[in-house]
Amino acid sequence: MATNTEAKAAAGETAGGQRAPDGGSVPPPREPITQPRLGPLGWARWAWRQLTSMRTALFLLLLLSVAAVPGSIFPQRSIDSVRVTDYLGAHSTLGPILDRLSVFDVYSSPWFASIYLLLVVSLVGCIVPRSRLHWRAMRAQPPRAPRRLERLPDHLTFTYGGTPAEAHAAAAKLLRRKHFRVSAHDEESVSAEVGYLRETGNLVFHVALCALIVGVAASHLVGWRGDVIVSEGESFGSTVSSYNTLSPGPLTDLEADIPPFTIDLTKLEVRFEEAVGGSQLGAPREFTANVRTTEAPGDRPKTQTISPNNPITLDGVDVFLLGNGYSPVITVKDAKGAVLYSQATPFLAQDNNYTSTGAVKVPAASPKQLGFSGVFMPTAAASFANGPVSTFPDLLDPQIALSVWEGELFPGGGGQSVYSLGTAGLEQVDNAQGKPLLLRLKPGQSYELPGGRGTVSFDRVERWAGLSARVDPGKGFTLGAALAILLGLLASLLVRRRRVFVRVASAPPGPVAAGAAPHAPETDAPRTVVTIGGLAKNADPGLAMLLTVLRDELTEERTRHDR
Repeated sequence: MATNTEAKAAAGETAGGQRAPDGGSVPPPREPITQPRLGPLGWARWAWRQLTSMRTALFLLLLLSVAAVPGSIFPQRSIDSVRVTDYLGAHSTLGPILDRLSVFDVYSSPWFASIYLLLVVSLVGCIVPRSRLHWRAMRAQPPRAPRRLERLPDHLTFTYGGTPAEAHAAAAKLLRRKHFRVSAHDEESVSAEVGYLRETGNLVFHVALCALIVGVAASHLVGWRGDVIVSEGESFGSTVSSYNTLSPGPLTDLEADIPPFTIDLTKLEVRFEEAVGGSQLGAPREFTANVRTTEAPGDRPKTQTISPNNPITLDGVDVFLLGNGYSPVITVKDAKGAVLYSQATPFLAQDNNYTSTGAVKVPAASPKQLGFSGVFMPTAAASFANGPVSTFPDLLDPQIALSVWEGELFPGGGGQSVYSLGTAGLEQVDNAQGKPLLLRLKPGQSYELPGGRGTVSFDRVERWAGLSARVDPGKGFTLGAALAILLGLLASLLVRRRRVFVRVASAPPGPVAAGAAPHAPETDAPRTVVTIGGLAKNADPGLAMLLTVLRDELTEERTRHDR
């Protein structure tokens, strides 16, 4: 008797009671496929693989360069805090937003540091496994030669006038002489490999890039830079308050890390090209600052010279000559003859002929403070038809043009640049005709200001030197890393990774086989059919030429041996 299941099957029903359209049985429904879920460890591994991929490293490098763009567009506090203050005052709405985003402190901002650190981690995570694999590859033997070298894209076959053993030994010897790593797995083949320096150079490039990033970061964290303008005859003492601009690293202790050296600028020698008619007229030829220095209080002064490419070192601080210009000596007196202002005032050059701008601020003047906005010309043009300009950078006909202002020099107590005059709280002084007063003075001339405001005189001209004191603890490390980057890049671009395989087989005496190069004479002496094949890791147009050279040298050596 049939069972219940068999009866259902005969009736065209499934075990679940379903009948197929054609009366046959229908298989039971499959369970849905579920993907295994990644736990915390799995997601961490996935994130690490993504971070340490070469694609991510390149993206972070591009992102770092893009993140540095605001630092070249907006003023930075570490370089010029006065310009940052002026920008915030001129942009009352946008300025505070940019300030909260650290746009004025780009290179010390958290988001810039995050990109920086992620790039280092990505490079290190990429380098470590590749180094391990490369170390194993360097210690491993070249693989066995394929049996059918004719299938390789680059190969050739020729006859060798000797036994297979002699051809085998000659091929191995020749490849070793050409700095291949050779392995003979059997008596019929030779395997050789060269070009490990390519991957070594690639790894050296990435390691040196990490070292360069670390060196730059170290210099930024613990280094510092201070700039100051010193006029001839003046002395500069290295203290926190004496620098015009000071940029310390986040980990720099200013009181402990800035040594108390002194520099006296005795003479600044400057020479310009004076040959008339040439295209080099006015070109700079020499900048040399003659100084007397001491490294600690009580030391005996030393006479030294500083030039643009020859800095001096004082107590571990490198001092560079970065710029130069003119300091007109201007004296301002009140109506009673009392001196309110008298000093060499640095003016900043605006063109190659040293047309220079500057400001004189006299807060001691009364009843209103006085300010002078000036243009200094070492060689003044005959007329001011195109404005006050200089026609030559040296002191051939020095003159100064001044506009006079009065009022409140520092409205609201805000900071100002010492090289420009903020006119927000000032009014321009007029002459007797009711027009803005403009002065044009030569050395030794003076002018009595209208309304009993006193006098202003242009006494003489001195030069100033722009000195930059720098401590860069990572410079040697960074230089070594940069050189290693260059060497690694050259190795990775110029070295070719190649494998060469040689197979030898006995050939019967007689004519040379079809397709083989007739380099051996037709004699009854033992001959060998040699097949050479080559592989390259990347495109290598010189591989075919290498195989031809190997063939020619093997046959030439055998010919010399037979002679």
